[in-house]
Amino acid sequence: MLVVRTERVPSRALKVTGFVLLGAATAALIGVVLARDQMVRHRRGLFSPHPLRRLAALGYLRSYPNVDNVLLLRDYLAWEQRPMLRKRASAVLEGMERELTGSRLAEGT
Repeated sequence: MLVVRTERVPSRALKVTGFVLLGAATAALIGVVLARDQMVRHRRGLFSPHPLRRLAALGYLRSYPNVDNVLLLRDYLAWEQRPMLRKRASAVLEGMERELTGSRLAEGT
């Protein structure tokens, strides 16, 4: 008598693919959480008592031109006392404003 199994056992390749997809999703989630943490940390670093952290925060914010960061930099300029950091913040702010104005003009065209 011949016995035929009706249920299918997932193949090894299917299991491996499932684990790879699960691992990729987990890595992506961890990446998002870390990126968000870095953004919060750098924004907080802008008002740090350590000048080097403030400089690093300015460099980081330069890469993310948006209205919120423009307002944040304006507050920072009113707060910062060191001329070198004020000059750097002013340059970053001008670049952001120029980029945001350019993107608005491009959208309106």
